[in-house]
Amino acid sequence: METLYPALATLAAYLIGSLSFAVIVSRLMGLSDPRSYGSKNPGATNVLRSGNKAAAVITLLLDALKGWVPVVLVQQFGAAYGLGDATLALVGLAAFLGHLYPVFFRFQGGKGVATAAGVLLAFEPWLGVATLLNWVLIAGFFRYSSLASIAAAVFAPVYYLMGNGVAWYMAKPVLLAIAAMSVLLLWRHRENINRLLAGKESKLGAKKP
Repeated sequence: METLYPALATLAAYLIGSLSFAVIVSRLMGLSDPRSYGSKNPGATNVLRSGNKAAAVITLLLDALKGWVPVVLVQQFGAAYGLGDATLALVGLAAFLGHLYPVFFRFQGGKGVATAAGVLLAFEPWLGVATLLNWVLIAGFFRYSSLASIAAAVFAPVYYLMGNGVAWYMAKPVLLAIAAMSVLLLWRHRENINRLLAGKESKLGAKKP
């Protein structure tokens, strides 16, 4: 049975990550489905385009929480079940993948920025804070949520390496999970990158029809 614990923990994390709170919160608050307007992305930034800031904030917090909770549970209780760093990394990555490809919502998920932030905060609080500060500074200065997310994705692995004194060739499971999330975040933002280069990207908080 013990050999199944890592797989069960990873599956549970994926299922938690599959809760698309942008859609759930919008339904509960009587708002339009975020997949039907704006960028059609079920995430906090697109919910903000509805004009309901409370819904956007709640979505943001819940999306971050679903990344944070599975990792913290493994950190606190995993040792008793033989769950080590490899499982910790897999659980964080699984929660993130759940957001991107949610089984409960036809595998059509968001871009994963808030969930990734929750995972990073759980991995290393200072790492999460540094990455969030990166996002806030870029977003505040340029007013592009996508640009801030792209920059945060690029620098998160760098912050981990710098903070832990780990060389890239001494890759640990957690570093590999962070790098994988960064690559996926960049891939999910490929259309935003094209719009940024073309000068057609919408600024933070701007409404779209």
